Amino acid sequence: MRPVGLITTLRAMAVAAALALTSGQAFAGIPAAASDEPAARTEVSISAVDLDGPAISTVKVTVKNAGPERMRSLKVSFAGPVGWAVQPSVRSVDGSLAKGAAAETEFRIQVPERRGGFTVRTFTATATYSGGDGRGSAMGTRSERSGTPLPNLAAAFNNVAITDESDTAPGDYDGEGNSFSAQKLAAVGLTPGARVNALGAELTWPDVAAGTKDNATAGGQAITLAGAGSKLVFLGSGVGDAVGNATVYYKDGTTTTGTFGFPNWSFAPADAHGATLVKSTDGRNTPNGYGNAGIAYRVFAHSVPLDPARQIDFVVLPSNGGIHIFDVAVAP
Repeated sequence: MRPVGLITTLRAMAVAAALALTSGQAFAGIPAAASDEPAARTEVSISAVDLDGPAISTVKVTVKNAGPERMRSLKVSFAGPVGWAVQPSVRSVDGSLAKGAAAETEFRIQVPERRGGFTVRTFTATATYSGGDGRGSAMGTRSERSGTPLPNLAAAFNNVAITDESDTAPGDYDGEGNSFSAQKLAAVGLTPGARVNALGAELTWPDVAAGTKDNATAGGQAITLAGAGSKLVFLGSGVGDAVGNATVYYKDGTTTTGTFGFPNWSFAPADAHGATLVKSTDGRNTPNGYGNAGIAYRVFAHSVPLDPARQIDFVVLPSNGGIHIFDVAVAP
């Protein structure tokens, strides 16, 4: 027979354990069951912005309380591109918002005269509050396009990197009139239209004649690109400090940004900036003909990560003219 005190204690422990499990708390080393549902977050959305300036456009920002508590002390701020005036910069929302309720605020933004070419304007709204989802702040962004991206990378070619040894005058890869030798590139397999496999992507060497524009110096150009995959691979080389950010825009309006760089086409370590050496040629063409034999002039590959679940719409190249790009392709 068990002592009465022991039985009473065991019953009390069982009741306490049941209560703890019911309330979601751990008891005596028993972990509480975790919820598979992600916590709801405050939603901040921005209405379309009329970019047909010069004009004053009205923009609406909506904040929805998706949290479990009432939202109080709500303030909303709004900002456009650098230099675009907004009035007012912050608005306060009176009262409180129940779970699932939304509040709408209005701002006026000065839109300058539309410029030619392709641009992406980004607008940001920030909400601060107490209660709601308990996070204290939430942000929403909206990107508006003006113009059309270039149809492909070849349309962005603006530099001559490759010349024939019999006619080196058109080349100016590095700003000093030097260029790759077409003959030496051919010796390592880089002929016009040649396939180049690098970092899991199949790229194409520029299919153009020596002495003509064959690469894009990165200046923020927007390039149309289709497909989906794990990474975006760039084939190129650098002059000087060739590092920058590439932004990928997907068809659903989302974006990802990655940093990549190329080593200088000669002398710098071949793995600088995390790049991968693709081909190395002997010497280069100078304004006075072929020269610098015995010195390697190189082509590299580098990549930025992609969201594999999304379809690419276009990519905006870095704004660094030291980055020279011969091709870009998606790797599975």
